[in-house]
Amino acid sequence: MSVGTQAAGHTPATSTMSVFERYLSVWVLLCIVAGIALGQLAPGVFQAIGRMEVAQVNLPVGLLIWVMIIPMLLKVDFGALGQVKQHWRGIGVTLFINWAVKPFSMALLAWIFIRQVFAQWLPADQLDSYVAGLILLAAAPCTAMVFVWSRLTGGDPVFTLSQVALNDTIMVFAFAPIVGLLLGLSSITVPWDTLLVSVALYIVIPVILAQLWRRALLRRGQAAFDATLEHIGPLSIAALLLTLVLLFAFQGEAIIRQPLVIAMLAVPILIQVFFNSGLAYWLNRKAGEQHSIACPSALIGASNFFELAVAAAISLFGFQSGAALATVVGVLIEVPVMLLVVRIVNQSKGWYECGQNPARR
Repeated sequence: MSVGTQAAGHTPATSTMSVFERYLSVWVLLCIVAGIALGQLAPGVFQAIGRMEVAQVNLPVGLLIWVMIIPMLLKVDFGALGQVKQHWRGIGVTLFINWAVKPFSMALLAWIFIRQVFAQWLPADQLDSYVAGLILLAAAPCTAMVFVWSRLTGGDPVFTLSQVALNDTIMVFAFAPIVGLLLGLSSITVPWDTLLVSVALYIVIPVILAQLWRRALLRRGQAAFDATLEHIGPLSIAALLLTLVLLFAFQGEAIIRQPLVIAMLAVPILIQVFFNSGLAYWLNRKAGEQHSIACPSALIGASNFFELAVAAAISLFGFQSGAALATVVGVLIEVPVMLLVVRIVNQSKGWYECGQNPARR
């Protein structure tokens, strides 16, 4: 996704959404149709792709996910960690929502809607897998798209950069324990070896490679860095869309049998987006933070690093799992829902600032 950041202390370079980003839901819908059609027309081809595994890691998908994730991590400047003290209240709200509220509230919502409200309309053998996918989605805080949402709300660019850097640092260490804990509490068997391999493959190694690449590019100058981001952005999107085609080629039969499954999976995701963004927005207001801090703080809590969630779901549960499908539903609704949240925080700026403590502005 083509929103670049400049060197430490500088602001993100792009203020608008690309065509790919703005119409992401359209591309995902097209991938659903293409994947289902291709899976029905050439099942043997996709079965062969599904067998290309080493240590439970599908090699084609692993490569595609690296192409997805590394360009996004390239935008993260860990040098911005030194800026977190400037707005410690906003950072505190961000961390509280992302790590103490969001994964646990999603686990609760998944239990309510998947195992209770919608259970009779969903395949019984996939209920645990759907819950697992929703947990994986909520345990991965947004990395790239939050720069877009922040710019669209006039968010403080330094704060946005610092909170992303801090969240990604925590994610390296906290993703596996939180996912393992919530899966265990949900009575879902935790394949710890596969989970740890997924963290290493899709978080640790990409972070290291991206930061080495970032330093090499910045040594050549800011123009070289920005040009590289501009060129690799479409590759990242293309890899995401191709992964979705593969996934829906395997999911086609299940979706044809129960087309409403996507709508049912969307319900807990939508609720947690509005709940987490609203809570973070309100907490920042109560803490006396500026509107330019509250917006990115609220938006990072509502959005997800869905590329990581998709990768982990495929690694842990497979292409044909309900977990993989649940994470893809997050991709499908991400852009339109987040644009609605952006509109809400922009239109409520007057209300927000009227309730601030003037001494803390």
